[in-house]
Amino acid sequence: MNFSQLSEILKDTNERLFRSAVKAVNVNLTMRNWFFGYYIVEFDQNGEDRAKYRTKLLNTLAGDLAIKGLTAPELSRCRQFYKTYPQLIELIPREFKGILPKE
Repeated sequence: MNFSQLSEILKDTNERLFRSAVKAVNVNLTMRNWFFGYYIVEFDQNGEDRAKYRTKLLNTLAGDLAIKGLTAPELSRCRQFYKTYPQLIELIPREFKGILPKE
């Protein structure tokens, strides 16, 4: 192997692993957003405090969570994402299903 080949192998390895990492992050953020939507919908439908917080729920949550980029409109999109695709629960890996409440 010469220097040029070494350089190309390292560049290729970096590119492949970087793409894999980006894909993993995207999958996990999608799963997080689905879970957030699930919990918000469940709270809104079954929570004892729902009437009290309904109008300000997402604003209050966004402020309390203080997660960069997770605003009230983004939480609303999470809720809509869950409501549109509730069947995604079938794709949730087993190790994450434990964070869902028992039915």
